[in-house]
Amino acid sequence: MKKFFKRLLKLFLVLLVLGGIAAAAYKPVMKYWEDRNRPEWRQAEVTHGDIISVRNATGQVRPIRSVEVGCVVSGPILGDIANFNDQVEKGDLLAEIDPRRYEAAEKSGRARLKIAEAEIKRVEAMLQQATNDEDRALALQAKNKDFISDAELDKLKYSRISLEAQLEVANASIEQAKASLDDAQANLYYTRIIAPEAGTIIDRKIEPGQSLAASFQTPQLFIVAPDMEKEMHIHAAIDETDIGLVRAAKDRELPVQFTVDAYPDDLFEGTIKEIRFSSTSMQNVVTYPVIVSAANPDLKLLPGMTASISFRVDERKDVIKIPNAALRFYPEAEYVRQEDRKLLEGARESEDDEDGASDLILSAEEKAEARRKRKQRHVWVLDGELLRAISVEMGLIDNRFTELVSGELKEGQKLVTRMERK
Repeated sequence: MKKFFKRLLKLFLVLLVLGGIAAAAYKPVMKYWEDRNRPEWRQAEVTHGDIISVRNATGQVRPIRSVEVGCVVSGPILGDIANFNDQVEKGDLLAEIDPRRYEAAEKSGRARLKIAEAEIKRVEAMLQQATNDEDRALALQAKNKDFISDAELDKLKYSRISLEAQLEVANASIEQAKASLDDAQANLYYTRIIAPEAGTIIDRKIEPGQSLAASFQTPQLFIVAPDMEKEMHIHAAIDETDIGLVRAAKDRELPVQFTVDAYPDDLFEGTIKEIRFSSTSMQNVVTYPVIVSAANPDLKLLPGMTASISFRVDERKDVIKIPNAALRFYPEAEYVRQEDRKLLEGARESEDDEDGASDLILSAEEKAEARRKRKQRHVWVLDGELLRAISVEMGLIDNRFTELVSGELKEGQKLVTRMERK
């Protein structure tokens, strides 16, 4: 019996010691466990500076104008012709069509004109003779009616009238011969393909010795681009959701920046020259053509290049800037102060409404109100071990920061942007 009690006493003492050890180790163990499971908060500072909002698009580099040079006469090309990239002045010879048949036509036209002129002289002489005969007959009849009968007088009269008509025909033949000669001379002139204005030949459609047939349509021979070294245009298609911002940027004369793949390290700058109203719809997406003008003194911008464009649509100077990552952060409720947890529930309901509500069932007023509410957000700061919400109103947004319109934030204040578990 005594042995039993001794064993029981020893067991009790052992349990008591183990309990004491466990009690002594509980707090350190729990502290270690809490430290191990405590999240690590990534933070970013509220800063001060400028915000520039842009809208990106792609466009194609084109000359300010492309002058198509064609021909209106047919025939083989003679000799050398202007080449790609040649700089030409107004009136320079670009190519020449074999002129022999047109020279022959011009000579034939001159001959027909001389024949018509000779015919006029012949008819005029005959008319003068007929007029003189009629005048003499009238004089004789005035002296004595029996000298010339009325039939003879009528014959002389109508002979004169007939020759007057022949003279009119001869005059018309003169005009016809002149028109024919003008046409032959014009065709002969068109055998020389002349540069209509100064510029650079950016395309050539013909080769030496090639024969042209201009019977049905005017063949295109060259494309001349004037003033490429002074100015180039970039044609971009802007979505209808952004065209209002781009129009406002044009009115404020905000700059446009772009790059091209040929010179990835060079940043080019231009201005919005024109916004055209001719919309294009493709797969229910409506876009409008926007023309950007840029200087090209080094001729780095070549026709057909693809440009990556950033339209500066708005800017703010010297404002408080919120990191966009802080506005995208939504914490878990267990790490938020009790009084701020209802904000998370409201945010989830708002997200559910945005996902579930269709714009088709919202009125225009409701849509506008929804857009205004999207400007109201919350950011999160550390308040001891938990997170505290701060209400903010957003303004202009760029790719990294958002303008603070109102809210209790100061420059240098740290905002939570992400939670990481150890």
